[in-house]
Amino acid sequence: AEQKIRKYLVDNNYIDTVIQLPPDLFFGTTIATCVIVLKKSKSDNAILFIDASNEFERRGNKNTLTTANQQRIYDTFVARADVAHFAKLVSNPDIAENGCNIAVSSYVEQENTEEAIDIVALNAEIARIVARQSELRTAIDAIVADLEGAQA
Repeated sequence: AEQKIRKYLVDNNYIDTVIQLPPDLFFGTTIATCVIVLKKSKSDNAILFIDASNEFERRGNKNTLTTANQQRIYDTFVARADVAHFAKLVSNPDIAENGCNIAVSSYVEQENTEEAIDIVALNAEIARIVARQSELRTAIDAIVADLEGAQA
């Protein structure tokens, strides 16, 4: 039933924007929520997806949208343009091809926050640690041999 409703809204060009809000924003629920902006007289045949899930400040035990966060969301909403890792304007036919899925995460690419790893430096560090381990093993063996010699 939900898929039929989404299909109807997409096919009739009623969905203007889908805004993914941060989790723990509203009292009584910690889940992330979405705002779906509906509009009957749109000038284009596309839906703007805004990922505002990281646009918050933690205050006490709740997340809060600051004035700056609200302004960024509003400016993006008005501009209706792609913003890397924040907003994507997707045509309705593309959404229909995707099963009328209107989840923001399906269209707005997440920023890659993984740290780049220097393999050469990592291998050099491992080699240094292995060499140090070997030195320590030799020193321990010498101490044990001295102790065994002293006891004899």
